[in-house]
Amino acid sequence: MPVEWAGLGPELLVTIDRSSGTGLRTQLEEALRAAIRTGRLAGNDKLPSSRELAQLTGLSRGLVQDCYAQLQAEGYLTSRPGSATRVAPGAATRPGPPPRRPSAPAPPSVADFRTGVPDLGLVPREDWAWAVREACRTMPDAAFDYGDPSGQRRLREVLAAYLTRVRATATTPGHVIVCAGMAQALSLILPVLRADGVHTLAVEDPGPGSSTAQQASAAGLRVRPVPVDEHGLRPGALGDARAVLVTPAHQWPTGVVLSGPRRQELIAWARERDGIIIEDDYDAEFRYDRDPVGSLQGLAPDRVISLGTVSKSLAPAIRLGWIVAPERWLPAIAHAKHLADRGSPGIDQLALAALLESGRYDRHLRRVRAEYAARRETLVRALARHAPRLPVTGLAAGFHAVLTLPDGTDEARLIQRARARGVGLYGMSGMYRGTGASSPRLVLGFGDTGRRAIEAGIEAVADLLDAP
Repeated sequence: MPVEWAGLGPELLVTIDRSSGTGLRTQLEEALRAAIRTGRLAGNDKLPSSRELAQLTGLSRGLVQDCYAQLQAEGYLTSRPGSATRVAPGAATRPGPPPRRPSAPAPPSVADFRTGVPDLGLVPREDWAWAVREACRTMPDAAFDYGDPSGQRRLREVLAAYLTRVRATATTPGHVIVCAGMAQALSLILPVLRADGVHTLAVEDPGPGSSTAQQASAAGLRVRPVPVDEHGLRPGALGDARAVLVTPAHQWPTGVVLSGPRRQELIAWARERDGIIIEDDYDAEFRYDRDPVGSLQGLAPDRVISLGTVSKSLAPAIRLGWIVAPERWLPAIAHAKHLADRGSPGIDQLALAALLESGRYDRHLRRVRAEYAARRETLVRALARHAPRLPVTGLAAGFHAVLTLPDGTDEARLIQRARARGVGLYGMSGMYRGTGASSPRLVLGFGDTGRRAIEAGIEAVADLLDAP
């Protein structure tokens, strides 16, 4: 049972529980830190001598002395020979947060149509655990060293073969750099392009979030929004940009596919301008109406940097992605990766290689693709039943759809009213960086929203969707 001890007034209250499993010295240190942090012990307050506190708490004097020494080293206490131990003047000036007013209870959650996240319940935990064990079992001792910053050779070989087979890329293991996902890929690439004389990065409009603009700004690049229509990005509006970031397989967020003529036009622009195309291939493996559209990189390996990740196919927590870079920029990007972190986690890289080689990765994709296809159909049926007049687009791939609302709809107000009913909706207007949205639209994610929730969520806001 805990025993409370008071010494030198009520401000010093120490609870020692010998049955808690936590060390006695640790308990004493934490109690004194808490008293100082919350202001119960003020600056310059005198503490009991080690002998007195040992008697008060039933602890050994040596333990109390060790505790005082530790807190002195951390800056909480001060002590001089022949003088009492006191609270350091600057350590007790940390008032606790003001009391929070009770807020109204949140409505029960019916559905959240957030985007960009796969179903975290479908993560292949057993397959990943198997792959990690297999990697640890078969790794040679040398593989536990830092290794090549560009990535484990085995994973780069497996990725090159996989991307050639599945995404129609034209690459070799030597042109693949393993990184920690899309954000790190851009943080490595953009400064390299700036050093190569690129001043402006063109982005699709609507397109990536503010984090991409922040990364570009940090690299010294201006951002130029370029309009997107039903055929994808319009190369004729690229202006003086020499680099462009595109999502050709499934444009984010409109869902359109960059057409064949636009692809050729974009590549011609890159050759004429000595430009570079950064291809974000974020969810191309999830295609429902036909085979996935091939990578843009396969058409112009010398002018396209292709980026991929397992954040959508496996889970965001597995921080692995890849860069397929042309020879011209390859050494500089590889050097930037070396400076950034000396390489991504080697065991995880070899686990991903094992998953790909074993066929378990492909089997997982088939399973989740079937589930997402079923959710897609559920969403289409629910919208046809409850909002039949509203066009639904962007459904060819990925796990989000676009719903065009009636003209005059206040997008922000609709989202607010839906939230009050426990339904999370997300508008497209905030995803524009240039002229702005031409019509109110919602981006409905179904990656992490189950079929029952989809039906219930659309039903709950049906009257809001079809009324301006």
